[in-house]
Amino acid sequence: MTDSSDRLVTGADLARVLAPARRPSPPGGLANVLTFGWRALLKVKHMPEQLFDVIVTPVMFTVMFTYLFGGALAGSPDAYIQFLLPGILAQTVSFTTIYTGFTLNSDIGKGVFDRFRSIPIWRPAPVVGAMAGDTVRYTISSLIVLVIGFVLGFRPEAGAVGIVGALILLNLFGVGMSWIFVVLAMIVRTPSVVMTMSWLVLMPLTFASNIYVDPATMPGWLQAFVAVNPVALLVTAIRELMSGTATASAILAALIGPAVVTAICAPIAMALYARRR
Repeated sequence: MTDSSDRLVTGADLARVLAPARRPSPPGGLANVLTFGWRALLKVKHMPEQLFDVIVTPVMFTVMFTYLFGGALAGSPDAYIQFLLPGILAQTVSFTTIYTGFTLNSDIGKGVFDRFRSIPIWRPAPVVGAMAGDTVRYTISSLIVLVIGFVLGFRPEAGAVGIVGALILLNLFGVGMSWIFVVLAMIVRTPSVVMTMSWLVLMPLTFASNIYVDPATMPGWLQAFVAVNPVALLVTAIRELMSGTATASAILAALIGPAVVTAICAPIAMALYARRR
C-alpha cells in the first residue's frame, strides 16, 4: 500500500499551489500618475536647493519691488501692493514651470527614464506624474507670495473665493505652459541648457507684461505684444478674481495660451519620449 505522501508531484500540482486564486489587477493610469507625482515631491527632499526659487525668489521680488517702485508708481507701497501682488503670483508660477523640464532632463541624463519605459505602466505616466507633482510646488510658491503680500498690506476684495479661484487658474496655467519645457527636456542634453533656454522664453513673457506697470504707459508696439502675452492675460484675470470683478471672457483669455501650448507641445513631447533609445 503506497503512502499518499510518496506520490509523485506533477507540474499541475505545483501550478495549483503556487498560482494565487485571484491575481491583483495592475494599477491604472491614475495610480501611475499619482505614484510619479509623489516621486517628484520626494525629490525635493533630496535636492532642497530646488526650494530656493519656490521660497526665496517670491519673497525677494515681492518685498523689493513693493518698496522700490511703490512710491513712484502708485504713491505708496500699500497702494502698489494691491496692483503688484497678482502679477508676482503669475511671475512666480511661470518661473517655477522651468523645473518640470529641468528635473525630467536630469532623469533622462541619468538613464532613469529608460527604466520607466521598460516597465508595464501607462506610457505618459512619468511625464504627467512629474507635472502633477509640480502643481504642489506652484501652490506652495503662490501661498508664500500671498502670505508676504498680507504682511505688506495686500487685501483682496473678493476674499477667500477670489484667492481659491486665482490658485486654480495659476495651476492650470502652470501645467499648460510647462509642456514647453518638457519638449526642451526631450531635445537638449543637459539640465543647464534647459534652464538657459527656458529663461529665454520666460524673460520676455514676464517682464514685457502688465506685472509691474500699466501697459497704457508703454509704446504702441509693446502694448500690442502685451495684449496677446499669455502672462499678461493671466495677470489680468487674477486681478479681476482678486477684486471680485472677474468675467468669463478674461478667464477664458488667460487659458487660451496654456491650452494652445498643451495642444501643440504635449503630442510632440510624448512622440519624442516614445522615440527615445
